[in-house]
This record gives sequence, C-alpha cells and structure tokens, in this order.
Amino acid sequence: MMSAMDLADQTTSVTRPLAQRPPAESVVARFVRYAAIDTQSAEDVATVPSTPTQWDLARLLVDELHALGAQEVWLSDTCVVYASIPANIDDAAAVPVIGLIAHMDTAPAVSGANVNVIIHSDYQGSDIVLPRDPTQVISVAANPVLKDMVGDDIITADGTTLLGSDDKAGIAEILTMVDVLRQNAQIPHGTIAIAFTPDEEPGPGIETFDVERFAASFAYTIDGEGLGGIYNETWHARTATVTFTGRNTHPGTAKGVLINSVFALADYVNRLPRDMLPETTDGRDGFVHPGRGSIEVEESVLVIGLRDFETSGLDAQEHLLRDIASQTQARFPDVGIAIEVEESYRNIQDVLKDHPSLIDHAIEATRRAGLTPVVQPIRGGTDGTYLTFHGLPTPDLFTGGYNFHSKQEFNSRRGLEKTTEMLIHLVQIVAGSAPTPND
Repeated sequence: MMSAMDLADQTTSVTRPLAQRPPAESVVARFVRYAAIDTQSAEDVATVPSTPTQWDLARLLVDELHALGAQEVWLSDTCVVYASIPANIDDAAAVPVIGLIAHMDTAPAVSGANVNVIIHSDYQGSDIVLPRDPTQVISVAANPVLKDMVGDDIITADGTTLLGSDDKAGIAEILTMVDVLRQNAQIPHGTIAIAFTPDEEPGPGIETFDVERFAASFAYTIDGEGLGGIYNETWHARTATVTFTGRNTHPGTAKGVLINSVFALADYVNRLPRDMLPETTDGRDGFVHPGRGSIEVEESVLVIGLRDFETSGLDAQEHLLRDIASQTQARFPDVGIAIEVEESYRNIQDVLKDHPSLIDHAIEATRRAGLTPVVQPIRGGTDGTYLTFHGLPTPDLFTGGYNFHSKQEFNSRRGLEKTTEMLIHLVQIVAGSAPTPND
C-alpha cells in the first residue's frame, strides 16, 4: 500500500483530453492536504462558525485563491470565502455568471480531528479493513459500487475518524478546476463565482451568505455523493420539538409527589412507527427521525426531524406526531406534553422546475466527462436549499464520495478526477458558443 502523500503527489492526467497542461497540484494531493485540517462543526452553537478551526481552512483557501489568480477574494466575518475567476472570452457580459460552492466543515457526529488519509492503490475488489480500527470494514456487500472500482485508488481514513470528503472533495475539485483554467488559457469560460461556506452540517452558516455580493446568475453546490449524481430535489423539512413537563422533588420523599417526564418521553418514542424511521426508508419515502434531545425528571425534550419530498407528506407526519402525543398523554395524564413545529427548509424542485437548463447543463457536462448522469432527489439538504429560495437557483452535483458522515466514508482517485473534469466541461457549456479567448 503506497502512502497517501507519495501517491497523491503524482500529477493527475484527468484534464489532458481538455487541456495541454495539467494542474500544478493534483486534485488528490489537494484533497489530502485539506482532509488533514480539522473543521468539524458543532450543533447548537450560536456563533458562526460554530468551531474556530474552520477559520484555519478558510484562511488557507484565501491564500490559495490569490495564488491561483482569483479576483475579489474576500473572507467574511462569518468565515465565508468568496472569490471570482475572470472570464477569458469576448463579450463576457453576455454569458451568465456560474457559481460553484462547497462547504468547509465536516459533520459534528463523527470526529474530524487527526484525519489520517490512506490510499488503497490499485484496488482489487475485496473488503477494505481500516487499519486503526479493524471493526470498521468497508464491505463489498454493503457497498456494491466497489465492484465497479477495481483498479482505482480508493481513499479512506484509518477507521478512527471520518474522511472529510463531505465536502473537502468539493473544495479540492473546484480549486483544481481553477488551477487547470489558469494553466490553459485556451479553455473558454465566462466569469465564475466561487464560495466556500462554514457550518453547512448544522445549518446556520449559509444564512450569512451574501447572495448579492456573490453576483452569480445561478450556482451549483459540489456536495453530492457517487459519480454521475445530479440532484434536482431536496427534502421539504420541518423540525418538531416535543417537550414533556413533570415535577421534581427529593427522591427520598418523592412518593405521591414526583412526576418523572422521562417515562413519558420513552413511551412517545416507542410509539413511532418503525417503518417511518430513516433506517427503514429509502428512495422517495419520507421519514421521522428522533435525532436528539435531553432527559431530566422536571423536563425532557425530544427533537424530531420530519422529512418528505411533498408538503402533504410533512403534514401527515405532523398529524401523526400529535396523535401519538395524545396517546402518551392518556397514559401519563400528569405529564405536560407540548409540540412545536418549525419549517427548516424546502424542496429546491419548487424553484428548479422553472430553470431546466441548469440540469441540462449538468447532464451534458457529466456525459462529456465519460460518465452516466443520474438525475435524482437527495435524501437531505444542502446549502443550495437556502440559496435557491433566496434568489440563487442551486442544484447539487456529485463529488465521487460515499458513506458521508461515517468512519467508513470513501472516495477515489477517479472520483476526484472525474468530478474535476466534469466541472471543466460545465463552465465551457455555460459559456456556450464562446468567442475566441482573449490572449
């Protein structure tokens, strides 16, 4: 097994069909560097970014954007990195500005500190046992896509952390594309707006995004999974907070006085239908997800995610939660039960249906990269769910990665390279029948 940095430092050839000169740094080497930086975000933190380490990657990216010839490079006071790549075509004002966005943070649920990237070179189709924790096995049975990756170089962490492909792969792919364009002035493109965002995983980071300053006509988040995936739908999402109120007292003299809210919460959770949970649903099935909360005698709180591709499905889920509350209330009449439901985000398809060219461009770029495009919903949300409803239509595109938010997360050399190649095609397609590039 070759070490990560030895293999990553080899120059990529992904762009040679499109360009005479390769990037100065391969996309794999760039990704390995970014993965080593701890940018794990945190839930329920009022500040943006939620963790100070996200500034480390942000400042590095600012320096690298300057070195790659980007203009209007700016780091906001909420850790959003903005930049612009100038057009190299005549009449650039007639070409729409395309935005490319990726996020810097990694998921709060799994450690992103001390990531040790391992590259399994010339993969031959067997299960991948991660060396620092042999119980972490990326099996072919659970990941049948591995059957199509024989001969590729599979990129993982060592089993003790996530890899960070979500979404440092997207960052590496965007900046490698910029590197290629800088090396090859003959590749025509219009103005490209670039942004790297904090706190995508917990959510609040994108709410500080300056859409007007970004100045794109439309954008793509590079934040999806396996090769070819083009995501034109996200969930409609709501968050239900169920509060159970009891009465505390000293347990030594509690008889007839103490009312323990914990038992009501447990009863409530046990009534949730098992066929409506994330672990039993897929495809276009919605779910209810009791994801977090707190328990105390006096007050226990359960936070439940509601997800469906249709608002009618969310309405049905909300009705179900209130029915269950009534059932639990009947069993625990002394416990107060209150439910508050808030909208989290909406399905981007509500807007993207009026912008079919965005998906058409992505399909063509994917085909030109030699991949099979698969237009599909994403069972989640992205920064694009916020941006799309704030004047910037934003579908999501693949990164080549799998098993996000997991110690078994993986990507591959081909995944990183082919995504980069797709982006180079995409900016050319947006430029359209471009005039001869300026010297």
